[in-house]
Amino acid sequence: MGIATTTERKGLGKSERRDAWWVGPLATALALGAFGVYATFRAVYATDFELGHGARFHTQLPDHAYLLSPFFSPLIVLPWLPAWISPAFLILWAPGGFRLTCYYYRKAYYRAFFLDPPGCAVGEPRGRRYQGERRLFLFQNLHRFFLYLALAFLVVLSIDVVHACCWPTPDGGWRFGISIGTLVLAANTACLGLYTFGCHSLRHLVGGNVDCYSCVAFGHTRHRLWKGVSALNKHHMRWAWVSLFTVGFADFYVWLVAAGTIADWRIL
Repeated sequence: MGIATTTERKGLGKSERRDAWWVGPLATALALGAFGVYATFRAVYATDFELGHGARFHTQLPDHAYLLSPFFSPLIVLPWLPAWISPAFLILWAPGGFRLTCYYYRKAYYRAFFLDPPGCAVGEPRGRRYQGERRLFLFQNLHRFFLYLALAFLVVLSIDVVHACCWPTPDGGWRFGISIGTLVLAANTACLGLYTFGCHSLRHLVGGNVDCYSCVAFGHTRHRLWKGVSALNKHHMRWAWVSLFTVGFADFYVWLVAAGTIADWRIL
C-alpha cells in the first residue's frame, strides 16, 4: 500500500487539476474590472444622475417623482469644493470600501487580480508563504466599520425609494405612484439589503460571539437574528454579485431616463 503524499507545486499556474480552473478567476476579473471602469466613468462624468421634481442639477421634470442614482446618493454638494470633484467621489468610497474588505470579495479579487492563489491546488507567484492581512492589506480589518456605513446607506437608499413613489400634483401636493424607475431603485435596495444583512461581520455581531444564548440578555431574540443572518450568509456570494449588477443597472437606468434616451413609464 502506497503512502499518500502532497506534491509541492511551485510556479504560477502549475497544478495537477484537469478541470478549467482558470475560468472562474478570469470571469471574476472581467466582471469586477468592467464594473470598476463603468463606476469610475460615471463618477467622473457626473451628469444625468437625477431627474424629476426637485432635481438640483439635471432634468427637472415638475410632474415626475424624484429619481436619484445610487452612485450619487446621498447627494452631497459642497460649494467650496473644486468643480472637478464629483459628488460621487464623496460617497462611493464607503460602499466601495465595504465590498473591497468583504470576506467573499477578498477571496474573489485575490484570485482574479493577484493570482494569490489562482485556485485551489494551483501554483501561485509567491509560493506557500502567507502572512495574513498585514502590511499592505492591513486595511482589510476595517470591514466591520464599513459595515456600519453600509447599514446607514441602506436607510438613505430606502428614503430614495420613498421619494420615487411621491409624484407631484398640479395643486402642489403629492400622490403615491410607481414607475419602472421606482421598481428599479426598490429592487436595487432590496438586493443590497440581502447582501449587507448576510455579512459575516454582522453574523458575528448579532450572535456569533455568544456561547450561551440563554445566559445573555435578549438571548432568544439574538438567536433568531443570528439564524436569519446565517441563512442569508449561506448565499452571500450570490447576493454579492446580484447586488453589484443591480446597483450598476440602477445608475444606468437613471442615466438613460435623465438623458432623455428612454421614458420612465408610470405603471400606477
